[in-house]
Amino acid sequence: MEELDPFDFAILRILQENNMTPQREIGEAVGLSAAAVQRRIKRMRQSGVIEADRSVINRGRVGAMVTLIVEVFMDSEKIEFIDHTRNTFEIAPEVQQCYYVTGESDFVLVILTESMQAYEKLTRRIFFSNPNIRHFRTIVAMDVIKAGMTIPEGFLKKK
Repeated sequence: MEELDPFDFAILRILQENNMTPQREIGEAVGLSAAAVQRRIKRMRQSGVIEADRSVINRGRVGAMVTLIVEVFMDSEKIEFIDHTRNTFEIAPEVQQCYYVTGESDFVLVILTESMQAYEKLTRRIFFSNPNIRHFRTIVAMDVIKAGMTIPEGFLKKK
């Protein structure tokens, strides 16, 4: 794992809030030159510390969508079946998040579709077509109160 110093963590905290913050402003906030900030950001992108730069889109502005949380229960936990299922979920664009979990279920998914009819088609494609999926349980979100992928402040430590 790449060694990150306090400057790197400070830069990450700022980028996590707004990755469009000018490097000059970041430099002023953390006590580095814009060129030093640019080098550090480039290094963290190349090493995979920064995985991606994305825009957060307001779901309400692009049309009505249905958010579903789905628990998936497998018949067999043989690694080849798990890997096949994991790959199916990974390539499905509707699957926003996928967690391989402990407990009664094997996977927990967060899915976004345009309608329940679209979800029904998706279930045929990724659940019913997989003979190793014993069953799945769907929870329909009535409202999205909070959805984020930021790492909490306490985990972006200063060394």
